[in-house]
Amino acid sequence: MSVIKSKKFILRPFKKDDAVSLTRNINNKKIYRNTLSIPYPYVLNDARKWLKKCRESKSDKEKNWVIDIKGEVVGGVGLRDVDGHKAEIGYWLAEAYWGRGITTEAVKLVVKYCFNRLKLRRLYAYVFPRNQASLRVLFKAGFKKEGLLKKNVVKNGKFFNDVLLAKVR
Repeated sequence: MSVIKSKKFILRPFKKDDAVSLTRNINNKKIYRNTLSIPYPYVLNDARKWLKKCRESKSDKEKNWVIDIKGEVVGGVGLRDVDGHKAEIGYWLAEAYWGRGITTEAVKLVVKYCFNRLKLRRLYAYVFPRNQASLRVLFKAGFKKEGLLKKNVVKNGKFFNDVLLAKVR
């Protein structure tokens, strides 16, 4: 997996010694509230399991980058369900870095990588309608709304709607 550099950060694979900064920056109720699979509280053991999964995965169906600022894991961008011409994209960013355009730039860089290097033709994302910041990130990255999926996911025993967005090449 490639390392992708920007002036603000580096996108790189996870490393074994990322556990402490990953735990510190992702353990946030606001991040948990707007994501489907990140637990809260997020403890060091969660980070260790995730890092082990990332390092040991031989599958081309999933790719995960760290958003690294000065050696610190401050966020992540990932692809899952990479299947032929398409994949789902997801991301998170530590609250201390919100509002700086970092996520938008990271998503744009991963989109470019996916279309140019992986030769994908479609990237899509699911976002809770209440997550306006994430919707703005995707719109700025060129994604278009395809629809509202009612009661599409279950979180904490409750059904939630998803907005489906996609970018095609």
